[in-house]
Amino acid sequence: MEKLSDIGLIGLAVMGENLVLNMESKGFRVTVYNRTLEKVSDFLAGRARGKKIVGAYTIEELVSSLSRPRKIMIMVKAGSAVDDMINTLIPHLEPGDIIIDGGNTHFPDTNRRTALVESKGLLYIGTGVSGGEEGALLGPSIMPGGSRAAWPAVKPIFQAIAAKVEDGSPCCDWVGENGAGHFVKMVHNGIEYGDMQLICEAYQIMKDLLKMSADEMHEVFREWNEGELDSYLIEITRDILAYKDSDGEPLVDKILDTAGQKGTGKWTAVAALDLGIPLTLIGEAVFSRCLSAVKDERVIASSILGGPDKMFSGDRKEFINDVREALYASKIVSYAQGYTLMRAAAEEYGWDLNYGGIALMWRGGCIIRSVFLGKIKEAYENNPLLTNLLLDPFFSDKVEKAQRGWRNVVSSAVTAGIPVPAISSALGYFDGYRCARLPANLLQAQRDYFGAHTYERTDRPRGEFFHTNWTGRGGTTSSSTYNV
Repeated sequence: MEKLSDIGLIGLAVMGENLVLNMESKGFRVTVYNRTLEKVSDFLAGRARGKKIVGAYTIEELVSSLSRPRKIMIMVKAGSAVDDMINTLIPHLEPGDIIIDGGNTHFPDTNRRTALVESKGLLYIGTGVSGGEEGALLGPSIMPGGSRAAWPAVKPIFQAIAAKVEDGSPCCDWVGENGAGHFVKMVHNGIEYGDMQLICEAYQIMKDLLKMSADEMHEVFREWNEGELDSYLIEITRDILAYKDSDGEPLVDKILDTAGQKGTGKWTAVAALDLGIPLTLIGEAVFSRCLSAVKDERVIASSILGGPDKMFSGDRKEFINDVREALYASKIVSYAQGYTLMRAAAEEYGWDLNYGGIALMWRGGCIIRSVFLGKIKEAYENNPLLTNLLLDPFFSDKVEKAQRGWRNVVSSAVTAGIPVPAISSALGYFDGYRCARLPANLLQAQRDYFGAHTYERTDRPRGEFFHTNWTGRGGTTSSSTYNV
């Protein structure tokens, strides 16, 4: 009797193929299926040739090839295609079987699908998978959530194929119920947007203000990658700046300055608005991509709207160090905001998130992997109830020491007319967060003036609300007090 497969996978695009090869390389037998059947044949005859990989050409064949509890991972485009595949699978499965969605799914969809699948007696996992093509093949970061009862069955596979950190710990652990895994992956992607925008702003400052060549900037990023900014995104930026086109010129200079996006950054910003969390840096990173997309408008505007000359006077080496400090301090703010969002979501949705464990999952395999994440893990190990990373002694000390350079970079960029929305919004958040009294007292007075929205007083206990008849023409009736 032919041996049954350990897991099935549906969807043989780049990520699906590489995950299958990763699983097989760790000793697992995998059955693959794709709606376009030729892809199954091509895969078996190509990259999967001679390996413990089985092809299925019908759903029935896929299901019958799997050991119980059956585990089927779906790697198809997020949205209705996932729903369609779940509905196709359900009639063929038995109680205790597990459906796994490994795509970039919006977490409310995972909440809904978990409830649906569990109502049929089955189990569901929605898992974030980060690391791109190479990570999927060699070891990604994996963030599973959904039906907790499913975790013991998939844990050996997921932790075997995940990236490992220095001590051998896998970059994969159970995140939480329902859509928790996909929420954490969404925040990961939002932070990724922020990290990329911060790097791009540092690049533009060096390019346009310091007039540095791609080769010179390559050397700067090479040095940065050997210090506290050591990370995957700094590393690939170093390599990109050194890459030459066929004519010997830097390829990066020939790439059109319009950025694409797939929606996860926007989802993160919207989730922050829904939960009332000031996720300013990631929001600016998303809007910066939107602004980049109106290329034709910007070209026209550049011939109409003037600005200052981009002149630099000073010690270039010192200023480059200031840029490094601004980048590092802004990165701390970005992660502080992201972790604050996860804490708010955990409270809202009843998830028991392990914040240090999440940092560990991001230490390897994923796009935002960096040495920096080890410090976040330590921060939450030292204080599991930490409300904001900026209050951790290590990070507060780092930001304090970076302030002079950070402020110099923002003021220099603004004076020179170089846009730095992410770096400056990070500084604005930092200054607002450390401010014991903000001008919201005036704002609340304005709201009460035009809408009778009431206010609290500094000389009375919190929770007591007052209304003033500011014009003498109003009455004593006030609006109800609420926060959206």
